[in-house]
Amino acid sequence: MKTIAIIVAGGSGTRFGAEVPKQFLLLDGQPILMRSIQAFDDALDGVEHEIVVTLPADQMAFWGDLCGRYGFSTPHHVVPGGKTRWHSVKNALDSLGGVDDIDVVAVHDGVRPLAGADLIGRVMAAARRDGAAIPVVMLNDSVRQVDGDASHALDRSSLRAVQTPQAFDARLLMDAYGQPFRPTFTDDASVVESMGHAVTLVEGDPANLKITRPMDLALAEYLLKQHA
Repeated sequence: MKTIAIIVAGGSGTRFGAEVPKQFLLLDGQPILMRSIQAFDDALDGVEHEIVVTLPADQMAFWGDLCGRYGFSTPHHVVPGGKTRWHSVKNALDSLGGVDDIDVVAVHDGVRPLAGADLIGRVMAAARRDGAAIPVVMLNDSVRQVDGDASHALDRSSLRAVQTPQAFDARLLMDAYGQPFRPTFTDDASVVESMGHAVTLVEGDPANLKITRPMDLALAEYLLKQHA
């Protein structure tokens, strides 16, 4: 049985304000997406695995050029993404041609390049045991729920921020993505939960940040230097 890692990279870089999509920006001299792919290849070393990357169709040629320019040869294959994250993951699952020889599928954000092997291993192990697992971290800031012009405080001790990778039994995830798309599907866990399956929470890692804005990239650069 093999493990599949789906790495979703469909960003446009709009919020980042960059000329190229943020997954292609350099992090310590290498495109962010390459680091995300390599993190999974390293974490799954010794395990039969396959890495599937989703990209907008109009970015696929550029990605091929980048791989050549940076000599990036870590095995992976690229499939066209869709109009939403859900559609991109669906396309990646459909590209597998069935899951009879697959035990677990992990889905990861292409702009989370600092996911460590320990974190990936914990999430994978929990998914093998329970069928569905996601990493979460405590909230540091106070939070409020906004309703029009009014708002009220929420108890942050009962809330968690969700990270990726999110990992699932392969058959469970494939069945869940057999449902029609709904706007309430904000991540893979929400798709699986809609089938009535519970999701196990695993301790995440604050360093597993999602690079969305320039300050995130600066922080990632700092964290890489600290662990060099």
